[in-house]
Amino acid sequence: MLFDIFIAPFLDMVDSPAFFVEVVIVGLLTGVMYSLVALGFVLIFKASGVFNFAQGVMVLFAALTLVGLMEHSVPIWLALVLTVAVMVVLAYMVEWLMLRRLVNQEGIVLFMATIGLSFVLQGLGETVWGSNVKPLDIGIPDASFEIYGVLLNEFDIFAAASGAILVAVLAVFFHYTRIGRALRAVADDHQAALSVGIPLKTIWVIVWAVAGIVGLVAGIMWGAKSGVQFSLSLIALKALPVLILGGFTSVPGAIVGGLIIGVGEKIAEIYWGPLVGGAIENWFAYVLALVFLLFRPQGLFGEKIIERV
Repeated sequence: MLFDIFIAPFLDMVDSPAFFVEVVIVGLLTGVMYSLVALGFVLIFKASGVFNFAQGVMVLFAALTLVGLMEHSVPIWLALVLTVAVMVVLAYMVEWLMLRRLVNQEGIVLFMATIGLSFVLQGLGETVWGSNVKPLDIGIPDASFEIYGVLLNEFDIFAAASGAILVAVLAVFFHYTRIGRALRAVADDHQAALSVGIPLKTIWVIVWAVAGIVGLVAGIMWGAKSGVQFSLSLIALKALPVLILGGFTSVPGAIVGGLIIGVGEKIAEIYWGPLVGGAIENWFAYVLALVFLLFRPQGLFGEKIIERV
């Protein structure tokens, strides 16, 4: 029994190295998709200290808006531009109607506000665009090909490349632009940022708008893969273990955490799933997150907080 659980899977990896590499690559590509959703959480949490429960619904809302416009014969390029504009307007509305009125409130109050925001966005999306599953075709190829015995999918590679480009752009934006430096200053200390003339309201709008655009990219990739449907908002639940692994305030942590979760759950499902009846992929990420909470609650890249009492 112990041999079957602990030794046999490793022997399978050694016996079929090409297949193992294929599993790892698929896991990495899936992990990039998880990282895209987790990035939205990190950006908002860093700048405003708000855990945005509505991030998953923002992914859904952005995808619904895009596919809804395309169904009304709007060209894809114009639909993308209009959807980005909608997410920017949404950021303004969130700052004006919610954040501005709840500034300096307890974290739980802001968290509950984002729960309310998630229901508002979900209801608005259903009212405007309907609740049916909507196919999203933006011309991304979905064929498979083989390299040295490793089977790869063109769509997965395109999605991962898009995510990597977006992450690179965000890294440049945060580290080498004036707005990016202001965002990092706000993340470090709100009061100090205010004292040097950095407007928090503007920063919040920018951060929520960027998180909305990140959500749009994630919604396009997930929607093109499985259709735009209301269960799309549940991918935010898979982003939570990613945040726990990487740290709630770390952009690199969101990326690394997503890759670890993606690879880990694929390997667990393929090699250990048959031994326990399958479906490991559904809960592996949460078990791994629980282990991190026990031994490193701040995550791989999070800062350890020591409070003196």
